[in-house]
Amino acid sequence: MASREVGAVQRQISLPWSQAVKISIRNITLRLGRAAITAAGVVLVIGLLAAILTGREAERAVEERQRARGRVAVEEEVPAAARTEEQGPNVAEQKGAGKQARQMWLIGMSLLVCVVGIINSMLMSVTERFREIGTMKCLGALDGFIIRLFLIESFLLGFLGSLVGALLGCGLMLLVYCIREGFGLAGQLHWSAMLLSLAGAVAVGGVLALIAAVPPAVVAAKLPPAAALRTEV
Repeated sequence: MASREVGAVQRQISLPWSQAVKISIRNITLRLGRAAITAAGVVLVIGLLAAILTGREAERAVEERQRARGRVAVEEEVPAAARTEEQGPNVAEQKGAGKQARQMWLIGMSLLVCVVGIINSMLMSVTERFREIGTMKCLGALDGFIIRLFLIESFLLGFLGSLVGALLGCGLMLLVYCIREGFGLAGQLHWSAMLLSLAGAVAVGGVLALIAAVPPAVVAAKLPPAAALRTEV
């Protein structure tokens, strides 16, 4: 009988992933304001990334359409005298490389700010939930389960924020190019490549949110139960 009781307690301590997801969703809904602020940072960063990726695909479509209409001179039409060995590097290529470098720097800094923001928000969430964490640990919750809760919560916020940001960034950039170049441009886009890029942006947002939640999750798991219960927040 004693062995059965121990087994039953062990099953209660080792809660399944589905239960952890339900608890994480409940925590998000209870703290909807803070969750919205955290997700908003992800929305802005991934929206910027999606807008840049969509802009690149739109620029390619515009160039292809201009070539088809004969607005861009092909290389064979340039006089041979103008293409001498003394000619310097292509100015357009230099500008394109500089623009791409600035975009990559902007994306990198935005992603870094996003990670810092998520870490700060999750650390504040740990501070607000000292008593809740202490209660769960006193009831037998393992450190791994506490870490799992925070990781799931952060991943859900990151994934949802990335999805909304990717849709907004892509939609707004497409609207800008369609207004400027005509709505027929949408039919000339390489949708498969663009959708793959957007899926990559969403994945990046989710992974960054997951990584950013590791330090706060470890802090929450290492809290002594008695000290957490005595804490006044």
